[in-house]
Amino acid sequence: MARAVLIAALFMLVVACTDETGSEPGIDVIDVSGPLDVSALDFMNQSIIEAGKRGQVLAVLQIDSPAVLVGEALTRLEETLVSPPLPVAAWVGPAPAQANGGIGQIVLEMGQASISAGSSMNLMPAIAGEPMGTGESMTADETGLALYPSIRQYLQSLDGVTFETSAGPVTVETLEPFEDGVTLKTVTFRQPGIGTRFWRLAATPEAAFFFLVVGLAIASFEFFAIGPGVAAGVAALSLLLAGWGIVNLPVKPWALGLAVLGWAVLTAAYQKGGVLALTLLGAVMLQVAGTFFVDGSGQIDPRWYLVLPSVLAVLFFFLLAMPTVQRARFSTGTIGRDGMIGETGIALDRFDPDGMVEINGARWRATAHREAGLVAGSEITVAGVDGMFLEVEPMERTAKTDP
Repeated sequence: MARAVLIAALFMLVVACTDETGSEPGIDVIDVSGPLDVSALDFMNQSIIEAGKRGQVLAVLQIDSPAVLVGEALTRLEETLVSPPLPVAAWVGPAPAQANGGIGQIVLEMGQASISAGSSMNLMPAIAGEPMGTGESMTADETGLALYPSIRQYLQSLDGVTFETSAGPVTVETLEPFEDGVTLKTVTFRQPGIGTRFWRLAATPEAAFFFLVVGLAIASFEFFAIGPGVAAGVAALSLLLAGWGIVNLPVKPWALGLAVLGWAVLTAAYQKGGVLALTLLGAVMLQVAGTFFVDGSGQIDPRWYLVLPSVLAVLFFFLLAMPTVQRARFSTGTIGRDGMIGETGIALDRFDPDGMVEINGARWRATAHREAGLVAGSEITVAGVDGMFLEVEPMERTAKTDP
């Protein structure tokens, strides 16, 4: 027992000594790119606070963002920057970078900020989805900020610059002697952790739309495949991310409704045996909904060619994946052989000429002659197998032809 306590004490002493001698004050570069949602803005804010607690010399916001998505988190970041715990600067880069909306306004109001040549700002609207202003788009030269092509050059230029902090004016030293010259102090790039990155997967309009429609498609896939499984978990995770994106992005309600309606039409088309007209209608509805999914105000407008892969993925589920897996899950060793012929069941909907049937508790896609007159509840007999479809006939007709 005494030995264990002694070992623990020695370990803590070594750790303490390492912390004291190996943690020279350096520079934190807080690197966040993409649309700034709650998680990204709070990460920037918390990183500044933690840099101050660790006694860092300087914190620099490295910015490349097309839009700010929420106002409350931006306000919290502004409040911290009014009286920061340590010197804080900003650099918009590397080119071609953007600092649009409210984050661009913050950069212009900061005491020390720069931009890389080839980058730009579009200050209105401050929050994506709000009414737009005019004349607020600027090139790097028009911003009036100092131009630095790299973060390293900008950090070198800040040596000897005085910043206002919550503790009063502080003059930073970003350089330190090194052999016959000087070099930058230790630079640490801070990026969002796994949790923040997870939520930011749905921070763009195209990604949020993708998670929505694919989540809904997989939910239909699992329903027709009968019984919860891995697909159900994937659907739930996709819809969770879609919900995060919908909450943060300025989603148009009518576009969201159209996306859900398009999914419902595709599901109905599959239920009826793959009606081509309904399938095409559902696909068009999804494409239109995705193209106008978000009110991006010129900052984060959805791009139709990035929405199209999501629509094609959904079509893949309904036209190929769902029939294949459903057939595989409910198939027996006799599928495609004479043993399947003669099985009886009931029609689940009206055949025109395709539909769904239930045989021995399993659902199958089937086809019948238009004159068969099959409707929901009609008793059927399997007459053959044609690829992915069962060929069925009314049981009355089969009974009449029996010897």
